[in-house]
Order: sequence, then C-alpha cells, then structure tokens
Amino acid sequence: MAGYIGTVPVPQATETRDVYTATSSQTTFATGGYTPNFVSVYLNGVHLARADYTATNGTDVVLAVGAAADDTVEIVSFNTFEVSAQTFTGDVTASGGTFLPTGDTAAGDDAAVGYAAADGLVLTGQGTTSDVTIKNDADATVMSILTGTTGATFAGDVIVPDGDLILGSTAVTSTAAELNILDGVTATAAEINLIDGGTTRGTTTIADGDGVLINDAGTMRQTNVTTLATYMGTKIGGGLVFLASSGVISDAASVAFTQFDATAYDHYQFWCQNVVPVTDNVPFYGFTSTDGGSSYDTGSSDYIAAGASSGLAHGPIFPLVGSASGETGVTVALALLNPHATTKTLCFPFAGGYQNANGVVYQFHADQYGFYRVAAADVDAIKFQFSSGNIESGEIVMYGIVNA
Repeated sequence: MAGYIGTVPVPQATETRDVYTATSSQTTFATGGYTPNFVSVYLNGVHLARADYTATNGTDVVLAVGAAADDTVEIVSFNTFEVSAQTFTGDVTASGGTFLPTGDTAAGDDAAVGYAAADGLVLTGQGTTSDVTIKNDADATVMSILTGTTGATFAGDVIVPDGDLILGSTAVTSTAAELNILDGVTATAAEINLIDGGTTRGTTTIADGDGVLINDAGTMRQTNVTTLATYMGTKIGGGLVFLASSGVISDAASVAFTQFDATAYDHYQFWCQNVVPVTDNVPFYGFTSTDGGSSYDTGSSDYIAAGASSGLAHGPIFPLVGSASGETGVTVALALLNPHATTKTLCFPFAGGYQNANGVVYQFHADQYGFYRVAAADVDAIKFQFSSGNIESGEIVMYGIVNA
C-alpha cells in the first residue's frame, strides 16, 4: 500500500468503483457486486450517510431520494485481499519467510509444488522429454524423470556418503571407500561380500542365463555366463569352443556349417553322431566352400581321397553307410585342418566307426578315409551329405580350436 503511513493493516483490501450518470429521479443502481456493509456511495462527490441509501443484497444500491438528471453517482465496494488462484508476472519473493503449500498437486499439472500428508513435499510436472528436471546453478541437468516414467536419471555420479545403500529391500552396508569396488578398485574378499548385502554367498549351481557383472572401461555392465564362457574359450590357446549344432536331423538333404573365423580358430572338429542315410549303403561326403557357403566346390577333380592320386568331385569320408534295420549309421569325429591357410586343407576322421545289421563294428583309420582339397584356398564353410538320398536322422556338432 504505497504512501500509507504506519503499520500496514492486515488483511489488506481491494476496492471496486462503479460510476453512473443518473436519470431523473433514479434510485436503483446495479453494481458488479459488493459485500454488504463494505460499500461507500458518493453523489456528485459528496459521501452519503448510510441512512441515505440501502445496500444489502450484494448487487443493488438504492438511494433514499431519487437523483436528479445527470447527477454523478459513484459506488465504491471493498473486498479483503486474498491470494487465491492468482497469476503473477515476474518473480515471487517470500522475504524473511517460507513458501508453505498445504494442498497436493494433481495429474496433468504442467508444473506444481504441493504438499500431501503421506508424501510430504510434492513436485509434479509435465514435459515432452522429462516431467521433472533438477538443474544446477550453471543450468546443467543434474537429475531428471523422463516423461511418463517412474525412474530417475542422473547426469553425473551418485555419491553415497558413509552409510547404507539400499537395493530393493536389501541394505548394502559399506563405507564409501568399499563401494569403490563397483568401479574397478581392488577390494578384499570380505568387502566383495557387500555386493549381496554383507552375507557370504556360499556355493550355487551356475546356469547359462546367470548374469555376470563386469567393468567395461569404467562403466559397470552385466553379461551372462554363456557369453563369458565363449570369450574365455577364445583366449585359451588350443581350447575347444562349441560353435554350432545341426540339432536333431530329420530327412535333410545336407547339413552345412558357416561358423568359420580365421581370427579366432586354426582348425575345426565335427562330431557326427549316428548319422543315418535314407538310402541304404551310400558314401558319406564332405564339400568345402570359399565364399561363405554361397556355393560349394563340386568340380570333377576338386578333391583327392586318402591313399589316392586322382581327383574327385567330392570329399569322401566313408565309403558305405547303411540304413537297414539294426544299422546305426555313421558316428565319427572329423578334423578339418588348415582351412584358412594357403596350404591345402585336409579333412580326415580321427575316431569313430559304424555297426552294420549283423552287429559288426567297423572302425575308421586316418590313412584310409578323408580327403585333401586339390587347390589351396581359404575355406570358410563345409557341408555334409550322402552321395544320394537325404540324411534320415542324427546330429552333427561343430567345434573350433582356438589359435590364441
């Protein structure tokens, strides 16, 4: 209240003025509204006494004596000043006091600060990227809640002073220094136990889907046991790494493998288990590829069989495999040597055999079966099939021998 001398009265008030030009003998003047007993009436600038008018219904002011034509009637109504659902332009400063909201916010609020008995201080927002964003003095985002989500994203480190870090319902009790083991700092065995709440984990069975926590160049990430096993296999020189399986074969023309990798493996092994042909007494062949399996070498002299000198259009692995009742098909372990080298690639069986219908077991010998490629080239795929007819049943599994 500018210009007011003395203590500003509380509550302060606002006034509303209605000015009228009277007609001859006019007594009733309709206002925009007033509070009874909080109104002043002026006639041609002269303040009228309460006996000179009636103002009781909140809208009309009625003069006791009708005004003359062109008289000026001014009616001033007063209302207590209350900030309720007001809009302010510019900053609002609570000098020497605090902002004390008593009502909760509501869904859909663009930006609101409120209070709820259960929640305490409530911040509610609605944005295209984030609903709530907390920034520092440099106007850089510190924390944000993405639009429509319940998780909070922090732009920098989350600092936990000495105390407990609560994960779900489990308290991870530690000092700040101990928590550093999560970003690569060496810790004692006792400190490592804090990862599962300070309790020794004990023994458990590891399954392929189990998660493993790793430090990826300073960022904590989770992988799984299967991925870790494959990685470790590629780092152990001479180690045998599972690469692929045909699965259970059912009436397939052939089985092909393209999981070749010269950067990781020197040689490969293929384990054939009870591979039975649809057609009885047919040879088991192998065909190699130098274009990732798009095509396979089947020229009339692309291969040389063990113990032979003339070329063949296929790589023979075993001459005759039966499918009659009681015959078990071919079970053999094959080695594929130097497939990526500039020397000739060799494929030969190093263990295995088959049983015929009479129960006789035949064993493979490396000097009798297998084949060489005539031309030296980078072999990066191989397929197996019988000379005629499909593969009735069985399974073939591929392994790589690590070159690290």
